[in-house]
Formats: sequence, C-alpha cells, structure tokens
Amino acid sequence: MFCVTPPELETKMNITKGGLVLFSANSNSSCMELSKKIAERLGVEMGKVQVYQEPNRGRVIFFFSFYFFLRRRILDVNTTIMELLIMVYACKTSCAKSIIGVIPYFPYSKQCKMRKRGSIVSKLLASMMCKAGLTHLITMDLHQKEIQGFFNIPVDNLRASPFLLQYIQEEVSYNSPASASQSFAERLRLGIAVIHGEAQDAESDLVDGRHSPPMVRSVAAIHPSLEIPMLIPKEKPPITVVGDVGGRIAIIVDDIIDDVDSFLAAAETLKERGAYKIFVMATHGLLSSDAPRLIEESAIDEVVVTNTIPHEVQKLQCPKIKTVDISMILSEAIRRIHNGESMSYLFRNIGLDD
Repeated sequence: MFCVTPPELETKMNITKGGLVLFSANSNSSCMELSKKIAERLGVEMGKVQVYQEPNRGRVIFFFSFYFFLRRRILDVNTTIMELLIMVYACKTSCAKSIIGVIPYFPYSKQCKMRKRGSIVSKLLASMMCKAGLTHLITMDLHQKEIQGFFNIPVDNLRASPFLLQYIQEEVSYNSPASASQSFAERLRLGIAVIHGEAQDAESDLVDGRHSPPMVRSVAAIHPSLEIPMLIPKEKPPITVVGDVGGRIAIIVDDIIDDVDSFLAAAETLKERGAYKIFVMATHGLLSSDAPRLIEESAIDEVVVTNTIPHEVQKLQCPKIKTVDISMILSEAIRRIHNGESMSYLFRNIGLDD
C-alpha cells in the first residue's frame, strides 16, 4: 500500500532525467503551494508561466492545475480551464516533445453522463484538452472511472485511499469497528454498516434525459394512437442504517464533498443510532457555499479531505476540516513518467473499488 515512502524511494525521488519543466497555472495563488511541493520533491525549478518566454523545443512539459468550484466563483473555473488550454497549445506550437497535464481534481467530472438531454461536459473538456495538445493526463479519483474513456491519450487515475487509510490508522482511535465503505473496512479489518436512502437527486434516473417513457403524459406530444404506459413517480426513501453503530466510530467515505446536506442528514441518523464519533472522508473537498458553517454546527466531528483542491479559507471558518497531503504520489507519478519507469507501483494493492 502506497502509504509511507520507503527509504530507497525518498533517495530516488529527487533523481529525474534532464529536460523536464514544471509549470503551474497562475489564475489563483493557491495553485502554487501544491505545485511547489511537487517541484521540491522532484528537485526541479518551477518554470515561468509565460511559456513563450521559455525555450520549449524538444522538452517534456508538465502542467499543474486545479480548479475552484465555488458556486459564486464559477468564472474562476472556466478562467483556469482556458488558461490551461492556452498554455498547453503554446507549448504544442513550440514543438514540445510531450505535454503532461497534472490535474488532481478533474473539473465538471460530475457531468459525465447525459441528463435532461443536456451535454456531457466532461467529455467536451476531455476533447478540448486533447485537441489543445495534451499527450498524457495525471489525475486523482475521477468521479466515474469511465471518464478515462473520454480521452484518446493515456490517463493515470491515481488513488488517494492509501493516504486516507493512513490518516485513520494514525489519527483515529478505532478500537471498535467503523461504518466505512467496504474497501476501507476490508483493509482496516473493521465492520461495515450501510446507510440507505441518501442517493443524490442528480444521480437518479428521474433527471436522466435517456429515461423513457416520460413521467408525465403530454397530450400534445403523443399521437392519439400511441398507448404509452404511465410511470409511477419514485419517492426518495428515508435514511436508514443497516448495521450496528452503537458506541462506535462511524466513518463516511465518498470521493467528493460539495453540498453537505446528505452528509449532515447521515450524521444525524448515525448519532441517533448511538455512534460515538462521526468522520467524513473524501478525496476532493470542494466545500462550496456555506458548507463550512454547516459542518461546524453539525454532529460531524471531523471532515478529512486531501489537498487536491485548496480549502484554506474553509478551514479558517471550520476547524473540523483536516487536510491530508498527496503531493508525494503526484511527484512520484511525474518522476516515473518522465524517466520512462513503470507506474504499476503506484497502483499496487489498490483494487477497482478504492
């Protein structure tokens, strides 16, 4: 399990072949923090963001970028996307040998299937990145693994689960079983409980444009000779817990924490069932809108996320939010790709469900 770097890896980490340049997007200052950590681990200097000022012919370019998905700042997301595309295209037209995008959180990843006959935005974004000139993509915990199929370039979908598991082992006193996802429970040798009835409306069939026949009969839209059966509307079931959580530490695991309403409802239910402490763990902590305040006032004891997305402002509003650093695995992925080494080590002992 890629939790702790062995001594020989720490020694190797700073050994990279020549010709590597690491750039960071500059649309937000927080992007520089994680990219600088990666540069330090690799033993390389950060390149200037004005890519046209650097001689890039025949070099391998790594672009590091991540995105804010705050509802009030959606323009920041699109600005960063355009910045990345322009920088990649500039390097492509400067005859760069390879252009690798390091995007820990892939933007618009929840929009990966058609809903209400809408567009599949993550597919559009993948096409734009490939067309701009990306030759390889490094990302973490895609919302759906099938998103990799949207690209016609290699995609390394790294996992944050080893680092979250390490946090549980080092920081959480779990003398009794926890209510974690099955893969976490199996690796920690713990029990598992299931929370039922918390499905998000956005993920349901009701908003999927491919759902047929329609929920409501429209006389004007249906020919009189057609007899299309009516569907019974689905009702969201109340939240229930299957399993014993009394006097135990409950750990709720997900890939993204954005709106926290479902997490708050689950935490209340677990508390009513006698859970001793409640932890929420996820790779990507978007924590948009008033999520920090809601978490601070809730029954949740701690929210643990990685630094794939900067959330320093949210941490100031809510001390319950904790951060796990994943720069180690991103640095090693960059080093291995650049040196032409196998990536299998980074996925060792990590299953499909992690």
